[in-house]
Amino acid sequence: MIDISPIILNFIYVVFGGLLTLLFMKFSCSMFNRMVNFNISDELGKGNIAVGLMVMGIFIGVGISLGLVIGLGLS
Repeated sequence: MIDISPIILNFIYVVFGGLLTLLFMKFSCSMFNRMVNFNISDELGKGNIAVGLMVMGIFIGVGISLGLVIGLGLS
């Protein structure tokens, strides 16, 4: 088996985890956009602060949960 340096292996984990987190954030935002009666992009363009806070909450929640999963997978 190939012996990979722990620094390089951790860098690969970080890049993969970051891409996975961005993918899940995009997926969760588009899924939520289908569930509500308004378009998130249009409401953000109008300056709706409540929708901005809602999207921020979605991103923080998905980021924390995936960060924990990836972080615990490293140990």
